[in-house]
Amino acid sequence: MPPHAPSGDAAPLYPVILSGGAGTRLWPMSRALYPKQFLPLAGPDTMLQATARRVAGPGFAAPLVICNEDHRFLVAEQVRAAGLTPGGILLEPEGRNTAPAATVAALSVARADPDGVVLLMPSDHVIADVTAFHESVAMAARAARQGLLVTFGITPEHPETGYGYIRAGAPLEGVPGVHHVARFIEKPDQATADGYLTEGGYLWNGGIFAFTAGTFLEEMARLHPDTVTAARVALDEAAGDLDFVRLAAAPFAGTVALSIDHAVMEHTERAAVVPVSMGWNDVGAWGALWDIGHHDDAGNVLVGDVLADETRDSYIRSEGPLVTVVGLTDAVVVATDDAVLVAPRDQATKVKEIVARLGAAGRPEGRLHPTVYRPWGSFRGIDHGERFQVKQIVVNPGARLSLQMHHHRAEHWIVVEGTARVTRGQESFLLHENQSTFIPLGTMHRLENPGKLPLRIIEVQSGPYLGEDDIVRLDDTYGRT
Repeated sequence: MPPHAPSGDAAPLYPVILSGGAGTRLWPMSRALYPKQFLPLAGPDTMLQATARRVAGPGFAAPLVICNEDHRFLVAEQVRAAGLTPGGILLEPEGRNTAPAATVAALSVARADPDGVVLLMPSDHVIADVTAFHESVAMAARAARQGLLVTFGITPEHPETGYGYIRAGAPLEGVPGVHHVARFIEKPDQATADGYLTEGGYLWNGGIFAFTAGTFLEEMARLHPDTVTAARVALDEAAGDLDFVRLAAAPFAGTVALSIDHAVMEHTERAAVVPVSMGWNDVGAWGALWDIGHHDDAGNVLVGDVLADETRDSYIRSEGPLVTVVGLTDAVVVATDDAVLVAPRDQATKVKEIVARLGAAGRPEGRLHPTVYRPWGSFRGIDHGERFQVKQIVVNPGARLSLQMHHHRAEHWIVVEGTARVTRGQESFLLHENQSTFIPLGTMHRLENPGKLPLRIIEVQSGPYLGEDDIVRLDDTYGRT
C-alpha cells in the first residue's frame, strides 16, 4: 500500500480517468488516433498507465476509464499491460467536454454507492511526488464526504500565464489543509500572474476533482438539469460491447458541452480546494517536457539517438532516425519516422496551427502515426507505389485478425518472426519463419498468432485500390463486423 494512500478501513474511492483529447501541441509524437496519454513521454510507463497506477491498490476501487471509440482498444491494452483491471471502460459517442463525462461517471458510481467519493482526473498529467498526491487525495475525500466539491490547487512554481488560477479562501472547518474557494480566475496576463505569485494565496487549477456522486449530481441537477437527464438516458440505453460500455449517442448529444469548472465549480457555493505541491505538470507542450526532463551540463534534454554540439537549453528527441543539432539555443527538435518539428522553445505551442493545416490539406501525418495500432497488434507502412504497398504486421501472442476478404487487392505474406496460422478459403495451415503464402483477390482469409511470442510478417499488397476501407469482415473477435 502506498505510504499515504486512503486507508483500507474506509470506503474505497472511485477513480475516474478521463482519456480524451488529441494533444496536438505535442505533435509529431501525439496524433489524433494515438494522442499523448498513450505515449511514454515522462518515464517508462505511458501517461495513462502512470495515472492508473497512482490510484491502484487498497483504498481505491478499480478505475473507470472514459474515452472515445477510436481509442477503446488502446485503453484496454495499455491498462492490461500495466497489470491492472479497469472497473469499466465507457465510450463517449462524441467529445462534450468534462462536465458530461463527470455526470455519467457520477451516475455510474451512484448506482452502486450514492455516497461514494469520485476521484476524477485527466489521463495525461505528470505527478512526480505520489506521496503528496495521496496525502491530498485523503484530505479531499474527507472534505467531499462533508458535501463539498473539491478541486486540487497546485502551488505555483513560477508566474504562469497558461493556466487558470484559484484564489484560496478561508480554511475549511474540521478538515485541515482544505480551503473554501474564494474565486476561479481565467488565464491571466504576465503582469497579473507576477502579482499572484508575489501576493500568495493563488493556486494553479490542476483539473483534478473529488466529490461524492450524490453531491455532484445534486449540483448538476440544479444548474444543468437537462444534462443529468440526458446523461442518465445515455447510460440506461448504453450497449455492452466486449469489455466496453457504449453510451447511447442520441441522448448524450443533448448534454451541455462545458468543462466542470464552467458548468459547476464557478457557480456552486460548495467549492473547496486542496493546495498541494506534488511535482504536477499537465505536459501541455514540448516546453513542459524540457521543464521536467533530465538536463545535461548544457541544459539540454536529449532523448533517443541524438548528437548535439554547441547547443544549449534545448529539447531534442528522436523516435527513430539519428538527429544531429549544431549551434541552437532554446530550441525544440522532435523527429519521428515521417515528420520533423523544429521550433524555438517559447513558440513550440504554435505546432497546433501546423496540425490544423495538415488536417485542412487532408494529410495523414496530423492524425496517424506510421505505426497504426489495432486490438490484435499493429501494422506499419514500409513502402508504397501506384498499385502496391508494403507493410510490416505484428500480431500479439494469441491474437488474430478478422476473417475477411478484399474486392480490390491481393496479398502476399512472408513470415519473418514467429509462427502464423493462416486461413485461406477452406484450408488452414501453419507458416514458420521464411515461409510465405499468397492470398488471391476476393479470397476469404485470416491471420492468427498461435504462439507465445509476437508474430511478425511482411505483407505486400497489390491492386488498383489499397485503402483500409476495402475490408469486408465476415467474422471478428473484436466486434467490428
